[in-house]
Amino acid sequence: MSTLTVDTVQNGRIRKVDSSASVHDLGEYEISRLLDRPKNLNLDRQRSFDERSLTDVPSGLSPHPLSRPDVFCRAFDNADSLYSPGKPSGYNSPTSQYGHGMAFEPHPMIGEAWDSLRRSMVCFRGQPVGTIAALDNSEEKLNYDQVFVRDFVPSALAFLMNGEPDIVKNFILKTLRLQSWEKKVDRFHLGAGVMPASFKVLHDPIRNTETLIADFGESAIGRVAPVDSGFWWIILLRAYTKSTGDTSLAEMPECQKGIRLILSLCLSEGFDTFPTLLCADGCCMIDRRMGVYGYPIEIQALFFMALRSAMFLLKQDGPGKELIEQIVKRLHALSYHMRNYFWLDLKQLNDIYRYKTEEYSHTAVNKFNIMPDSLPEWVFDFMPLNGGYFVGNVGPSNMDFRWFCLGNCVAILSSLATHEQSTAIMDLIESRWGSWSEKCHSKFVIRLSRIMSGASLQDVIPKIRDGVTTMLDHGQNGVSFYHYYRDELSYVCLIIMATVLLWLLTAACIKTGRPQIARRAIELAETRLSRDSWPEYYDGKVGRFIGKQARKNQTWSIAGYLVAKMLLEDPSHLGMISIEEDKQLKPVLKRSASWTF
Repeated sequence: MSTLTVDTVQNGRIRKVDSSASVHDLGEYEISRLLDRPKNLNLDRQRSFDERSLTDVPSGLSPHPLSRPDVFCRAFDNADSLYSPGKPSGYNSPTSQYGHGMAFEPHPMIGEAWDSLRRSMVCFRGQPVGTIAALDNSEEKLNYDQVFVRDFVPSALAFLMNGEPDIVKNFILKTLRLQSWEKKVDRFHLGAGVMPASFKVLHDPIRNTETLIADFGESAIGRVAPVDSGFWWIILLRAYTKSTGDTSLAEMPECQKGIRLILSLCLSEGFDTFPTLLCADGCCMIDRRMGVYGYPIEIQALFFMALRSAMFLLKQDGPGKELIEQIVKRLHALSYHMRNYFWLDLKQLNDIYRYKTEEYSHTAVNKFNIMPDSLPEWVFDFMPLNGGYFVGNVGPSNMDFRWFCLGNCVAILSSLATHEQSTAIMDLIESRWGSWSEKCHSKFVIRLSRIMSGASLQDVIPKIRDGVTTMLDHGQNGVSFYHYYRDELSYVCLIIMATVLLWLLTAACIKTGRPQIARRAIELAETRLSRDSWPEYYDGKVGRFIGKQARKNQTWSIAGYLVAKMLLEDPSHLGMISIEEDKQLKPVLKRSASWTF
């Protein structure tokens, strides 16, 4: 394993670096000076790039103008341009405003959650730089005592919404600095743009030193690099800029270079025939062998949102202008591909059911050679008359029909989903709410799949077959903690604790004008989370048991709950994480966004 160590401070002495040095050479003095720099509150700046139509880009790449769809909710016509410069969300006051102007008493869990979140904070050289994955007191901490990029995002949003942006700025700068270090697994060098999955602060009380150690995948399960870390970093930088109005951080040459390095990994030319990103299994939040290799919806949605965020952040100078032109081309291709080939509603389901296979030439209807026999039986009952969703994966002869909450929520927030598709996704959630909440209580079904007919539990091994993914603990009679088995339904439901996704679901509900769904989800979470010490996830058919290997005081559970509550209290915070649909990215869909009689 290779470890990456940054400059250390010894006996309180800090090395000074020339002002022209890069982030790679910055020491504590330079970082502190950046933090003390007066904020450039450019409130009167012109429309941000992501608030402009792509026709404003002087590249001649945009298609013919299309009509703008209706906005999701009149109250959020310009959610992308909402600006709340670090104002607290009111949780320190005895009463607050909840949802549609209704006063309410803060839930007792809120104070407890804030205390836990602050205890999870990690400091480096006297400055907070992130939050650890879990306040776990067990002897086997594994890597839960590290700061994960994806895990810190809900924590960062909570701090931003509460008017505490410094820890977010420190985190952005520290991870940017780690990006510039050499990344090596065995004898292979990773790309310069790869962001770390996590980092840890090591304290040496004898030498009075502090050192950062980063993991770029060399310690991960399966030794997989984190594809999502770079995307979350760009999305978080935009959220910081939107929340504070401070453009100086994003405009730093080092940050501009960091964005370019991340996107250069994704926009480079190769043998790909699709605009989506080909990924290994375990490269994102689902970091086990769960059959998400190929073109998983989570990565594609984050990729789209990162591209949209980068258009807002990049300066239109020489290298920035060239990259923006590449982004515009990719956005057009990616949005068309996802909205056409990943979208599934009742009509499209019926079309797949009637597909012919082994078609040849450009006139082929079944472009990916999907086998109709691969349709799982559960999907016919799962799909409502009004509704639809982005499937989990689409590639040659492979369509993963499972439902992924994270990917679909990010698709709504980034406007990868059109207005009609966003409405259909929420219709699906509402139509399935009764069965999901009944079976999972304070959990959401993220992926739903069916065990192959006639196969016993012990015979099923991790694989994809006929649109089905299963994963069992070998050598044991029990089922892996990532799913459970229902004898009467022959279902395997991959489940993750609701608060992992609670803030994303809440944001998507607000954007689509369905806050009542988020309110119900939060009420469900409040019945268990605090009582069970904020576990990472639950086990069992109906979520009665704390996960077998779940860590307690999981930071993403704590922060996700706080962000969800603050979003409902003050929906203007939505502007940090929501991007308005660009009318030039809306193709004329050949298939219905949702199908009705």
